[in-house]
Amino acid sequence: MPTSRPLRIVIADDSTLLREGIVELLHRFGHAVTSAVGDAPTLLAAVDRDRPDVVVLDIRMPPSFTDEGLRAAMTLRSTYPGLPIVVLSQYVEPTYAAELLDADPRSTGLGYLLKDRIAHVEEFAGAVERVAGGATVIDPELVRQLLARRRNPLARLTPRELEVLGLMAQGRSNAAIARALVITEAAVAKHIASIFAKLDLPPANDDNRRVLAVLAYLNGQG
Repeated sequence: MPTSRPLRIVIADDSTLLREGIVELLHRFGHAVTSAVGDAPTLLAAVDRDRPDVVVLDIRMPPSFTDEGLRAAMTLRSTYPGLPIVVLSQYVEPTYAAELLDADPRSTGLGYLLKDRIAHVEEFAGAVERVAGGATVIDPELVRQLLARRRNPLARLTPRELEVLGLMAQGRSNAAIARALVITEAAVAKHIASIFAKLDLPPANDDNRRVLAVLAYLNGQG
């Protein structure tokens, strides 16, 4: 249920315009933004200092603009178990969402919203309040893609991992894959280990994981 009390909120988004807009929006609904920051390290420090009721953060922040927000969210959930967090994203990123949800199977007090699909300010404020109250709020499009991932294990792989697996299906060695992708053999080995983990292929004496991974790839392409 939405909270009926004013909330203390920390916001993290690298866009100054969007960050300040969220601050003003939440103020309109009677909530207090204790800190509004633009990067993950400052976010972690702000949460440690302010001990907010809920955190609202962008999934992509400096310096690489990839998954800094995701990593910060996972660190916060580990450091402050049960801390309500609303993750904002410009894009549908089921890999990141699944990683965050899988890291905390309880998934209480957790939101994952797509910026472009928030139609009304009341909708956003209500989602923040529900998450602060312990609810889980996930964008419906993201739910659809997460369900598709469960049906197709290849959807768990990154684009680079799919490239590596495709070359494995062609019978190429690690060295050949490294030459084709212009990466090191160590990087290839790391990608393959990740592929095995995501396809649920643990080490076994009687199974060839490379063959099983290729079979999964071929079945998924059919």
